[in-house]
Amino acid sequence: MQRSKKIWFWLPYAISILCAILFIYAATSKLWDFQQFKVELGQSPVLTAYAEWVAWSVPLTEYALSVLLLIDTTRQKALFGFLGLMTMFTTYIVIVLNFSDYVPCSCGGVLENMGWTEHLVFNLFFVALAIIAILQLESRSVNKSNLS
Repeated sequence: MQRSKKIWFWLPYAISILCAILFIYAATSKLWDFQQFKVELGQSPVLTAYAEWVAWSVPLTEYALSVLLLIDTTRQKALFGFLGLMTMFTTYIVIVLNFSDYVPCSCGGVLENMGWTEHLVFNLFFVALAIIAILQLESRSVNKSNLS
């Protein structure tokens, strides 16, 4: 029984580390080949007008959230930020797959080698992890407030 409590206690931290690694990797791969990333965003039927702005803001936001995910006092808010960004990325994939003739891939590294279905499942997996971590942290704070 004690082992189960320890796992649930550390789970949000472990998930936060995984999410931070994902965003650090994704942001670095975007900046590594920044021109290609910007060109692909410019070819997107949804983001063409905002390609320059999005090209800079996405990796910088990913880096910022990665740092915030690793700090105890900002972890919960950062998980909400991670969840929001991953939900937007996932929604973008669904929109482009269903309503566009051209499907640009502005992903880098290993993610670039995934098909769109695999990428969608991958994103949904991380969305689910973020929700689990958020719920665990919120139940912990509710329990603390009930004890006070």
